[in-house]
Amino acid sequence: MNGVTSNGNALRDKFRSVASEHPFDRAEEISGVPLLDLKIKYQGIKTEIDSATGKVVESQRFIGGPEVEALEREMGEYCSCKHAIGVSSGTDALLVSLMAPGISPGDEVITTPFNFFATVSSILRLGAKVVFADIDPVTFNIDPAQINGLVTDKTKASVPVHLFGQCAEMGALLDNANEKGIPVVEDAAQAIGAEYLGKRAGSIGTVGCFSFFPSKNLGAFDDRGMITTNDDELAGRLRAIKNQGPQPKYFHPMVGENFDWMPFRLLCLG
Repeated sequence: MNGVTSNGNALRDKFRSVASEHPFDRAEEISGVPLLDLKIKYQGIKTEIDSATGKVVESQRFIGGPEVEALEREMGEYCSCKHAIGVSSGTDALLVSLMAPGISPGDEVITTPFNFFATVSSILRLGAKVVFADIDPVTFNIDPAQINGLVTDKTKASVPVHLFGQCAEMGALLDNANEKGIPVVEDAAQAIGAEYLGKRAGSIGTVGCFSFFPSKNLGAFDDRGMITTNDDELAGRLRAIKNQGPQPKYFHPMVGENFDWMPFRLLCLG
């Protein structure tokens, strides 16, 4: 133990010596190096973006419209999904996807604790209880083996997160969910284009949720999101919920919200 302590003290002293020569608290010296410089990316496609935004202004179609519909088609094709539904943010994509199956107070939703807060907040906003399953220590994604013992008669959904651009272990997770009739909401906010056994993220579970926050893998001018699914009936419900819940127009059998988005659809790589 004395040898270990001695070595530890020596390393600590060496670190302190190096730190004193190269202090990390001089923010003024490193503030000129941004983590993400969107200005540079914008300059590379400025002409294309300016032309596209100009067309939107000329058309006066500021909510939805052909530009948004075109992006939805492209996103659906890219993710191998029949439906892609644009919403106001990645958080709202999660929220709408949980509203669609009727998640309500008293229900339980299983997800991972190792993630951005939006996944949990979307569950809490509906009054449901968050149930955490532990993560796989290698991938840091949710561990399907941890879910079995957490499912109760109150479990109404699971939300695996595809973290760091890698898909969660969806095979075992889907086997578990299908056996118990639990919808699976993929949080693919950080995983556009990722694949699991040849299937694109967003096409594996019941629905997929994407974020186009400016710093994401594919970033928009502001906070936008997308929901993907291969379920026709569910897609209709998702589209209704994101726009105040009409079925048909001006008839409201359900309560939705205003989750629609503006048609500035050109995205720049984040």
